[in-house]
Amino acid sequence: MLEGLKSLRFQIFLLLLIFGIVPGFFLRAGLLSAYEHRAVEVQTSDITGQAQLLATQIASSNYLSDQSEENISVQLDQMSTMYDGRILLVDAAFTVVEDNYQLDEGKVILLPDVIRAYRGETVQTYDRDNHYIEVILPIIDQHTSGTRGVLMVSESTDSMELNRGYLKQWALLIQLLIGVMVIVIGCSVSVVMTKPLKRLAKSVRDVHDGYENDFKGIDTYTETAAISAACHGMLRRLQILDETRQEFVSNVSHELKTPLASMKVLADSLIGQEDVPVEFYREFMTDIGEEIDRENKIINDLLSLVKMDKTSANVNISSVNINELMELIMKRLRPIARKQNVDLVLESFRPVIAEVDEVKLTLALSNLIENAIKYNRPEGWVHVSLNADHQNFFVTVEDNGIGIPEEDQDHIFERFYRVDKSHSREIGGTGLGLAIARNAVILHRGAIRVHSAEGEGTTFTVRIPLNYIEG
Repeated sequence: MLEGLKSLRFQIFLLLLIFGIVPGFFLRAGLLSAYEHRAVEVQTSDITGQAQLLATQIASSNYLSDQSEENISVQLDQMSTMYDGRILLVDAAFTVVEDNYQLDEGKVILLPDVIRAYRGETVQTYDRDNHYIEVILPIIDQHTSGTRGVLMVSESTDSMELNRGYLKQWALLIQLLIGVMVIVIGCSVSVVMTKPLKRLAKSVRDVHDGYENDFKGIDTYTETAAISAACHGMLRRLQILDETRQEFVSNVSHELKTPLASMKVLADSLIGQEDVPVEFYREFMTDIGEEIDRENKIINDLLSLVKMDKTSANVNISSVNINELMELIMKRLRPIARKQNVDLVLESFRPVIAEVDEVKLTLALSNLIENAIKYNRPEGWVHVSLNADHQNFFVTVEDNGIGIPEEDQDHIFERFYRVDKSHSREIGGTGLGLAIARNAVILHRGAIRVHSAEGEGTTFTVRIPLNYIEG
């Protein structure tokens, strides 16, 4: 039930229903009110005009004192018949001298409206509940400009109410017809408008069921075209991720099997020979130990990468002195640099305190500097610099090593990607160091850039905010 009420088709139908039918009620009410107002206005104006003519004739005669004048009496009867109403003639003493209904003759009337009229004001009243219009006006002597009496004319509005009833019935009938048309049109429009969305939903369900290649874009509306484009992009991204995952699994399997295969060959060689000299055993066991170390390094790098892939909730942020951190990293790597006969230099331009995950940042920077040392040349150099501005700090790792070919620079941060596979095996690389470094920098909402020329050297630049930005 609730799902049906939330559907776009129902919402469109409901909007059309509201905007198609509800205004009809206001239109009908407004139309009836306008008719009533106009009818009362016209009728009141007509009564007032006729009553003023009659009041002028009464004022010029002596009818208020002597009702025997036939001309005025006839006009009073004609006016009463014309308007199907009651006419009262009140003299200066507020006494009723003429009542065509013969109910109040001789009585004194001191109604507020009568007093207002006697003072020279024309009073017009519409009583909707009792269905009559009443006009009360003064009878003014043309010579003295004094008020000689008051003329009261009341007219029934039954005929107007009857016409209003007919108009109301026709308005209701038209409104019902419009309501039926709106319902039919609303149902049709809601079905037509939501049909592309249903087709789009079916295509998405097909993808969910495993038919990735059956997705069909819907460009009926601008919005459905945008959604289709987004779905195509998402599917392409998912395909790339799936391909990357398969490639990653394949690479992991290959990288883990290679040391095991080497150890298996070495072990079989020892087992297959008798009376092997101790030196031979020592050489083979040394090779096996190196393969074990290599296997262990691959596993450790994989574990580090998995940790980097987790959400920022696992980031342990604290305020760290980056200068001291860099000195510690350099201290650990200088023995490797001396072994490779590479000159390792750190230059700090200013004190830097930043909010970082010390462990992950240390791993990232260590990998960058260690790569610069390992992929260098004898008598080479690695220059590490630390600088900062008011928002970020920057670590630059520059070397004059073998460099990276331009066609490989877009792929060096991919897992297990190696520019020179043979040289990587010689120095014990796993192909995960730069991927780990990049993930660590991204976790800090930073960025890493590379500039390299083959045979000339490489420069990595890392930018990280001084204040950690929550994701």
